[in-house]
This record gives sequence, C-alpha cells and structure tokens, in this order.
Amino acid sequence: MEVESSTAGAMQLLSPRNFPGVFDSVDAFLFDCDGVIWKGDTLIDGVSRTLDLLRSKGKKLVFVTNNSTKSRRQNAKKFHSLGISVSEDEIFSSSFAAAMYLKVNDFPQDKKVYVIGGEGIIEELQLAGYTGLGGPEDGKKTAEWTSNCLFEHDKSVGAVVVGLDPFINYYKLQYGTLCIRENPGCLFIATNRDAVGHMTDLQEWPGAGCMVAAICGSTQKEPIVVGKPSTFMMEFLLKKFQIDCSRMCMVGDRLDTDILFGQNAGCKTLLVLSGVTTLSALQDPTNNIQPDYYSNKVSDFLDLLEA
Repeated sequence: MEVESSTAGAMQLLSPRNFPGVFDSVDAFLFDCDGVIWKGDTLIDGVSRTLDLLRSKGKKLVFVTNNSTKSRRQNAKKFHSLGISVSEDEIFSSSFAAAMYLKVNDFPQDKKVYVIGGEGIIEELQLAGYTGLGGPEDGKKTAEWTSNCLFEHDKSVGAVVVGLDPFINYYKLQYGTLCIRENPGCLFIATNRDAVGHMTDLQEWPGAGCMVAAICGSTQKEPIVVGKPSTFMMEFLLKKFQIDCSRMCMVGDRLDTDILFGQNAGCKTLLVLSGVTTLSALQDPTNNIQPDYYSNKVSDFLDLLEA
C-alpha cells in the first residue's frame, strides 16, 4: 500500500524522486528497534535484506532503543536469533544510557542503585561497576500494611532508575519512593517515558512512561530522562563513530521519541508507519512533530534503491 501526503512543505513521502539525494547525504542510519526492526519477537518483513544492502553500500548502522528490559548483550542476542548480524558496539539502549549517565556524572561506586525495571538495567549497572538492587528480584515481594509496620529501605541507595517493568508492584513503588524522598541527594532517573510499545507482534502495551508517572506522582519530582528524545545517548554515539549529525538519519516509528530525538540532535529524520504512529496521527493538524520524510516500512529502501 502506498501512502500519500496531504501535508505541504515540511515532510515528504520517501520516493524514487527524493530518495537518491537522501541516501547520498547520509553516512549512518540510526534505527529504533520495536516497531521498526521487529514487533515483539517477530522480524518485520524485508528488514534483514535491507540492512544487508545498506551495509554493502558502505552505510554505518546503529540501533538506538528505548527498551530498557535488555542490555546491549541481550539485544545483540535477539538480533542474532532473528538472523541479523549486529555487534554490541552498534547498540545503544536506554539501559546502557542509565548506567553511563551515572558514570559520566561521577556517581560514587559505594552508592547503590534501586531499579524498577528489567534485567537489562541491572546488567548494564554491573558492567559500569555499580550495585543494582530490586529489578526482577522484587517482582513477587509485597508491602505489608499492618499496624506499627515500618517499611525498611537501604539508606545507601543514591539513585533510583525506572524503566519498563512488566512486574511492577506496590513494593517497588514504595521502595523507590522512600529512596527518592528520604535518602539525601538521591537521583531519580528514567530510562524513557514511552507511553506504549509493541511488546508483542499483535498489539501495544503500556510503556515505561506508565511506571515513571507512578513515581512522579508519589515523589512529586520529575526524572532525569536518559533515553530518546533526550540527546544523552547521541553524545556517546558521536564520540564512538565520529560522524557529523547532519550526515545521520534517524529512522523510527514514534514522533515524540525517535523523530524528536533526531531533530534535537540535528539529524535527518524518517518516520516508518510499521509501528506506533499511524498515517492519520502523522497528518493530524494537532501534530507538531513532523519528520523530514516518511515511508511505510524500512524495506521500502529495497524498492527505492533498485529504482
């Protein structure tokens, strides 16, 4: 199905007419994963061939994901299981960004980090030399509302990191809330604030923004956000690959994270309609985030390159 633009000016449908100019002006393509490369555990049609073709044309590929449930190692394993060869160095996840935020800001090694989120955050914290508490281990714990019951928490926790957590519970909310409210100087870090995401191939599920909002509500504080659209990950990416932002193109399925991330960093932006954002949402008059280009899916590159 071909999509047609009803919006004049800013954004263009990727086409045989404009694609050569876009392709030649880009040295590195930055791809979101959920809704762009895969949905749940299902690879989106044509993605593997598209990535292989881009590599063969000398393009650098980088994968920038807000999904914090996996570490870079775990994400690389998922790519490999789907038949795509990707190195850990090409993956920038929000779990990694959370650990790196602590590192570049000289977070003390003797301070602990309480995690409302998945194993990916715990693993990246360990790799950075930090001790993570909570995470999956607290998934089945309960908070007791008995008389004269005092909920104890570790006073050495200096940061609370909140990400996507399918096992969110009241125990974790209380623990994180107490750390932020009662431990002097405790940081509140959000991996991202995505409202929903394609956790399975058939439908969207509540995203990390749901968990982050709960802690915002109980602490009356706003978090430091390290994932998209914050440009924190871009700073690491630029140091590693030494490619000018103007020679990069961010490819994503979300306007408020992927496209805004690219725009904030000064990259070209391409929205694909294979994930969260629909054509009607893109063209809605109230939408004020417009990509440079849009297309149905990543594999449209194949037809355009052949054309």
